Amino acid sequence: MFKKYACYLSLCLLAAPFVACADEPLPPLETLPAAAPVEATVNPPIETPVQPQSPLHAVLLGLPQACPAIAAGLDGAALQQVQAFYQQQDWLPVWTADAARLATLRTQMQALADDGLNPKRYPLAQIPPQDGELCADIDISRYYLQALQDLHYGRLLQAHFEPLWHADQAPRDRQAELLAIAVPGMHDIAAAFTQARPRLLQYQNLRHLYAAQRQKALPQWQSVGNGPLLRPDMEDKRVPDLARRLYSEGYLHSAVGTPGNAYQGVLVEAVKSFQANHSLQADGVVGPGTIAELNISPLTRREQLRVNLERFRWMAQDMEPDGLLVNVAAAELTLYQGGVPVWQTRTQVGRAERQTPLLKSRVTRLTLNPTWTVPPTIWKEDKLPAIRKDQTFLSRQNLQVLDAHGQPVAAADIDWDNPGNIMLRQDAGPRNPLGQMVIRFPNPFSVYLHDTPSKALFDKGPRAFSSGCVRVEHPMQLRDLLLTPAERTRTDTLLATGSTHEFRLSAPVPILMTYWTAQVGKDGQVRYAPDIYSRDDALLAGLDRAH
Repeated sequence: MFKKYACYLSLCLLAAPFVACADEPLPPLETLPAAAPVEATVNPPIETPVQPQSPLHAVLLGLPQACPAIAAGLDGAALQQVQAFYQQQDWLPVWTADAARLATLRTQMQALADDGLNPKRYPLAQIPPQDGELCADIDISRYYLQALQDLHYGRLLQAHFEPLWHADQAPRDRQAELLAIAVPGMHDIAAAFTQARPRLLQYQNLRHLYAAQRQKALPQWQSVGNGPLLRPDMEDKRVPDLARRLYSEGYLHSAVGTPGNAYQGVLVEAVKSFQANHSLQADGVVGPGTIAELNISPLTRREQLRVNLERFRWMAQDMEPDGLLVNVAAAELTLYQGGVPVWQTRTQVGRAERQTPLLKSRVTRLTLNPTWTVPPTIWKEDKLPAIRKDQTFLSRQNLQVLDAHGQPVAAADIDWDNPGNIMLRQDAGPRNPLGQMVIRFPNPFSVYLHDTPSKALFDKGPRAFSSGCVRVEHPMQLRDLLLTPAERTRTDTLLATGSTHEFRLSAPVPILMTYWTAQVGKDGQVRYAPDIYSRDDALLAGLDRAH
């Protein structure tokens, strides 16, 4: 054994100077003596080779030569992380001499399946492998660190799939955060995985349900055929199929049909329950949206749970105990206080072609009795074509034409085939699409929360109607929850004037706008949201990739 470690040590001592100097920058010119001419080529200083602190340290310094199979799978950041891990272990092996610790790790790796992570992604070497015990120890450590990282931050990079813009761009030292879990975790491997696993209630509930479902055989249900709208008290040949489908998922106690294929009674109520659990308009009317949700396969539904476990791993990094949380897919806004949801309301979000962006910011001010300056996209794609057809559109919509300096311009003086740099603005009032109030927060997308006169759309589902901003069903109740009593009184006075006012909050409130399509409630029932932006498939494909 000593000869084997000595061989590693000799190999790495020879390689160390080249490793240490390969990327060494040239010294800056100002460090040269003033009288010395600047040569075309300046040789870098020769650095003292890093002295290995142990045989394992020597192997790490010469990893490409000592453990080529491992080195091929480690990028620079991962290698640095492994080295930092072993530095805090005094450069000593941690697995090869502790069979019980390794057995516990294997158990925890298998339990990752309940988190929607594939344990095969973290293969633990059998000791000793062909390259030797030290290579095996390093290989196990890299998978230990990788598993904790995937569990804590997510298996995939959110920025590559569903980018979330942050108002606070302060970088996080993820390596330090991960080591703060991994190093103490060597004394209790199970505790390390528990600490890495998100504590979000959404994550814990969804994990519990997914763990139970993945152990069972997939349920079977038949599809329901397309056809005309099926309303309560109508008759339709699809009624028996509809009853069997709802029975198969527990929405009915029996699949007994009704006389004459009548759509009524408990079957209508079961459809309403299904619609409510799938973020649809719970009116009992079976249309294309309801049929589409009924016909999603059991396997797709189960995989949807796995996809959203990954989203909640992302979300755990940005969720704060107090603040606003917007689920764009479900078109819902929830206020959290002390980590507990205390109030919720429906919203309307951006259409698929004008998606509401995902972001984290802080609510800083309210605009009371807002005017509405038509955003560029709506101006070019909606308003301008309507004006070209009929210029009375401006007066009917109470829209004022302004030049680039904000000065009024007569509509008759504009060449609407080539309007130039102009703006449209609507004064405050009951017809203003922003309603009585806008809730603002810094972001580069010009989006905000706001009131709306389109109240009837809140009863629909899905509620993807806007051009990117988020319309709030009960904005004044939200205002009351965000402000102090004195601030509420002041804003009431300003609203009563009918004039536009900007009101700054004394205490900014965090807001997180994100996206998920499945979660589990307190009753243990899963609630789905339509994938309005068609994102689930790409995320599932990413999770299924081997690397």
